[in-house]
Amino acid sequence: MNYMNFAADLKFKTYQFSTLQIMSSADLVLTDPVFQKKDSYNFIDNIALKFIRDERDLPFIYLMLKIVFLIIPVAIYLFLPGRFTWWIAIPYTTVVCLFFNAPFTLMLHNTSHRKFFKKEYEKMNNIIPWLLGPFFGQSPETYFAHHIGMHHLENNLPPDLSATILYQRDSVRGFLHYFGDFFFVGLVRLVNYFRIRKRWWFVKWLLTGEVTFFLMIVLLLFVSVPATVMVFIIPFIFIRFGMMAGNWGQHAFIDAEDAANNYKNSITCVNVRYNHLCFNDGYHIGHHIRPNRHWTEMSTDFHDNMEEYGKNEAIVFKGVDFFIVWFLLMTKNYKKLAKQFIDVGNRFNGDQEAIIAFLKKRTARVPVEQAMKYCVSPQC
Repeated sequence: MNYMNFAADLKFKTYQFSTLQIMSSADLVLTDPVFQKKDSYNFIDNIALKFIRDERDLPFIYLMLKIVFLIIPVAIYLFLPGRFTWWIAIPYTTVVCLFFNAPFTLMLHNTSHRKFFKKEYEKMNNIIPWLLGPFFGQSPETYFAHHIGMHHLENNLPPDLSATILYQRDSVRGFLHYFGDFFFVGLVRLVNYFRIRKRWWFVKWLLTGEVTFFLMIVLLLFVSVPATVMVFIIPFIFIRFGMMAGNWGQHAFIDAEDAANNYKNSITCVNVRYNHLCFNDGYHIGHHIRPNRHWTEMSTDFHDNMEEYGKNEAIVFKGVDFFIVWFLLMTKNYKKLAKQFIDVGNRFNGDQEAIIAFLKKRTARVPVEQAMKYCVSPQC
C-alpha cells in the first residue's frame, strides 16, 4: 500500500455528496445533500464498504475516524497524570460541544433507525452508542429507547414524554419547565413508560446504559475531577439541553385541530448548512412520515411531495435550523421567522402579517382536554 495515499485519505475530507439544484413547485432551488454514486473509491471507502450495509452512509465512517483520531486522544491525554491543563480542556470541550455534538447525535439518530453495519458484523453496531457516545454526553441506549421506543410511536402527542403540545411554544418559562422535566425526571418517567407497556427489553438496556455511564463518571472523578467534568459531564448537560431545544423547534408549530397529522405537528428546514453537517436532519416532516427513510433521500422526497405539503398547510423554513427556530421563538422574533417562511402552496401571497398570525396560532398551547383526545394509550 502506498503510504502517501493512505495519509491523504486520513485528512478526513467529508465524503462527497452532490448538492443537486432541484427546482421545487414553489420556485425554491433545493441545495441540500443528495446521493450520487462515486466513479471510484479510495482506500478507506473500500475497507468500510466491506462492513457497512449502505454505501450512502460512508460519511459516518469519516466522522467516526475524526472522533477516533482527533477527539478521543485529546480526551485521554486530559486524564493522564499531571497532563490536565485548562488551555487544552476548554478548547477541547468547546470543539466537542459546538462542532461535533450535533453531527455525532444525528449519526446516532440515523444508525438507530437503520442498522449501520452488516448482519455478520452486528456487534459493531455498539461502537457508536457505547464506545463513542459517552464522549458526546450520550449515555448508551438512552437515545435509542427514548427516540425509537417512545417518541416515534407517540408522535408528539400524549403520552410522548418529549411532547411540546401542552406548552406555549414561544415561552421561555414553558421551555425551562420542559427541559427541567426531561433533565431531572425524564429517566424515571421513561422507565415507567416501558414498564406499563411491559416492554422489558427497553427497561433492561435503558437502565444498563444509564448505570454504566454514571458509574463510569463516578470512577473517573477519582482519577481527575476537572477532566471528568470537561470530557463527560459538560457534554452530557450540553447535549441534553440541545436535544430538547431541537425537539422544541421541530415540534413548535402544531395545528390543534389536527395534531396527529405529521405535516401539522412537525416542521421542515431546507437550504441550511445544518443539513450538510447533520445529514439532512432538517426534513423532520418527511422523517416522521417515514422514519426509516434514508437521509440522502430527504430533499428529493420533499420536492416530489410539495403539493401534499401545501394541501396540509405544512410549515417550511429556509436558511434556518431547528435551534435557530427555537431561539427566534424564545425571543418572539416572528418577523424573522416570517421572513424565512416558505409559502408552500402560495396561501399568503407574501402577506407577512398574515404569516405571523398563522405562526403564532400554531405555537399556542393546546388545552389538556383537547390534546388528550388524541391519546389512545392506557396511560391517558
